[in-house]
Order: sequence, then structure tokens, then C-alpha cells
Amino acid sequence: MQLTINGQQHTVPDSEGSTPLLWVLRDHLGLVGAKYGCGVAQCGACTVHVNGSPVRSCVTPASAVVGQQVTTIEGLAASVGKTDGRLHALQEAWIEHDVAQCGYCQAGQIMSAAALLKNNPKPTDADIDNALAGNLCRCGTYIRIRKAIHAAAARLNERAAS
Repeated sequence: MQLTINGQQHTVPDSEGSTPLLWVLRDHLGLVGAKYGCGVAQCGACTVHVNGSPVRSCVTPASAVVGQQVTTIEGLAASVGKTDGRLHALQEAWIEHDVAQCGYCQAGQIMSAAALLKNNPKPTDADIDNALAGNLCRCGTYIRIRKAIHAAAARLNERAAS
């Protein structure tokens, strides 16, 4: 089974087709940014993009993404053309706004936020809350998450204008 993860082809044994994508990413490919949180698509810690849309990798069979483009937090910056080692604007804003406390949910939060900003470059607080409603943060960093998303949106809009 051939999977395209972060722009690279990977061969995974066909017997792994029913295995959730999360475990293929973590156990077979060593991409550990997506986390196991609940296993039932309720917490968002395992969020990755499939063809640019956020999906919960804990309940997505690996076979369902054959022929699709999968992007993990490890490949997020490259997915927007950054190949110079720089971070995505959201990752930069996360650091600047000291968003992470324990950090466990943050990759999923960022991946959901990236999908939001791709479709809505100037989100309101309500837009952010709706887009990230399925991403839970046990540490309660929601206010910092929202601030970081607004900062990243401003940065991305500024870059697009220049």
C-alpha cells in the first residue's frame, strides 16, 4: 500500500490497511506529532490533513488515504512552500504567544487552525471557536490559542499583501 505523507511516498504493508492512520504514522513512519488522545475522534489530538482538510487519524483507516495527500504537523511548513527550515506562521505564533502548556493537544490544534486559515484568512473569534470546537485542551489554553490564530492570520495576510 502506497501512502503520500508530507509529499513523500511511503510503502506500508497491505495487511496494515485496516490499521488507523495514526498508528501507521507513529509506529511505521516515526511521525509522532499526531497524538493518541481518545481513539474515538472526540479530542482532536490526532488531527492531520487529508487533501487539506482536517481529519481524525485515530479513526481513519490507512487504506482510506491511498491516493490522497496526507500532511502531518511535521510537514505543515513545507505544505505552504517553506523548505528553508522555517516554521508555519501558526507555529511561530504558538511560540510567540506561549500557547502550549503541556503541549499534548497542540499539534491537533495547529492542524485544525491551519485548515481554518486556508479557507478563512480573517477569522472572527466565533469562527475560531467553531473550527476548533472538536479540539480539546485539558490545560485550558483556549484564549492563547485564539490570540495565536489571530496573530498568524495577520502575519499571513501581511505576507500575501507584499
